[in-house]
Amino acid sequence: MVDTADDDERYPVHHVMLHGARMAYRRAGSGPVVLLLHGIAGSSNTWAPAMRLLESRFTVIAPDFLGHGASDKPEGDYSLGNHASAIRDLLHVLDIDRVTVVGQSFGGGVAMQFSYQFPELCDRLVLVDAGGLGREVSWMLRLLAVPGVELVLPLLFPHVAGEWGDSVVRFVEDRGVRNPRVTEMWQSYRSLTDPVYRRAFLKTMRSVIDAGGQSVSAIDRLYLAGGLPTLIVWGADDHIIPVSHAYRAHEALPHSRLVVFEGVGHFPHAEVPERFVNAVVDFIDSTDPAAVSHDDLGRALRERAGSGDGLDGPSA
Repeated sequence: MVDTADDDERYPVHHVMLHGARMAYRRAGSGPVVLLLHGIAGSSNTWAPAMRLLESRFTVIAPDFLGHGASDKPEGDYSLGNHASAIRDLLHVLDIDRVTVVGQSFGGGVAMQFSYQFPELCDRLVLVDAGGLGREVSWMLRLLAVPGVELVLPLLFPHVAGEWGDSVVRFVEDRGVRNPRVTEMWQSYRSLTDPVYRRAFLKTMRSVIDAGGQSVSAIDRLYLAGGLPTLIVWGADDHIIPVSHAYRAHEALPHSRLVVFEGVGHFPHAEVPERFVNAVVDFIDSTDPAAVSHDDLGRALRERAGSGDGLDGPSA
């Protein structure tokens, strides 16, 4: 793997048992809680640069989703809803009752699902190059969703390639050359050289992506987040999920705040951590925590249904 010894020492991995499976997480700092949710084929380690900048003012919790990182990789449900429920249970175990939830890529989809299922736990929502906001996604992820691809993945992601690639990355980084975008992509590739991880990855990916693109969309439900302060952050050069999704979500949430970083790709939290954290901290400092309840969601649903978008009148 890419050498992350310093991050592992500064932010050691802890585990809790949830329903028979170990969930890993990193924790730092003190103060209001910021929950950081990583992308598919990623781990909590992706947040280390942001954690260094946040921990002086906030309690930062960065879990590894089940099937990812140092968490267990059980057989079972890898849907957005199940991941959101696992995050809720983790917060209960840690005795945390309110968070600003920050989700990147697949983690953005989980963050939206989390705010939908458990509004009483959410102070704010931050979507970072988030999934679930449109059909378009990179051709590589669509290819990996094709039925039967698991038969060729061992050839595309051989274990020996991981070991060889680690050596190359160390050689380059030891000479002062580091590209965070490339590093993040490599860490994702590296994880897929592990057969156990690869099985969990395919289950997770197929819950949200098919051969035509993203199969799950929150656009038609974003109105339910109208009472939740929302920040949308995107890299203008994202080639995995296009920046047009950011503008689409911003239009669907007219009171949201949109920040687009020029020259940045799919990982703004790692590529430009200072700019990213400044945007998040400014957002937190300039907004009040939400007070959205299940009653509020029910009221919004009834209003939308009563407008003719889903509630039939009495039959004749």
